Amino acid sequence: MTPSTWHLAQVNIGRLRAPIDHPDIAEFKAALDTINALAESSPGFVWRLQDDAGNATGIEVDPEDELLIPNMSVWESVEALSEFVYRSDHTPFLRRRREWFQRFGSTFMALWWVPAGHLPTLDEAQQRLDLLERNGPTAEAFTFRHRFPQPSSPASTVAHPSTERPESGPSVLG
Repeated sequence: MTPSTWHLAQVNIGRLRAPIDHPDIAEFKAALDTINALAESSPGFVWRLQDDAGNATGIEVDPEDELLIPNMSVWESVEALSEFVYRSDHTPFLRRRREWFQRFGSTFMALWWVPAGHLPTLDEAQQRLDLLERNGPTAEAFTFRHRFPQPSSPASTVAHPSTERPESGPSVLG
């Protein structure tokens, strides 16, 4: 089997119910290293966004909202990411997300295809969230429920979404 020229990027933005060091968030924070190690050892895992501490909770996405934390990773396929999210030891924590995270008023998760070897940025992730919010699921930004296949054209010839921000709508990542 030849390696894919495409990988799947995902972003998931959450707004904590309290600051990361608050006792109400302690169980979530204590599980981060374990869940991150599980992701990294999962079949199909490629990369994840992390700070110097080894997770992404210290990465500022909006200077006016310290409760926003990003989760961004790259996987070999939708199936590999789905297996980790919905059928691993990550799943019990996913089911408990409302204990630690507020409901989000806009699009907070997006999937999109990237050329193999490309590591997405938070700006790129914001663009994908904006596209999904504005247009619904498309080949440029989609969800687990409304998936799109890998592009059929070579990775080097595919246009990336516009870098322009929508004229209206929320900006999750600042």
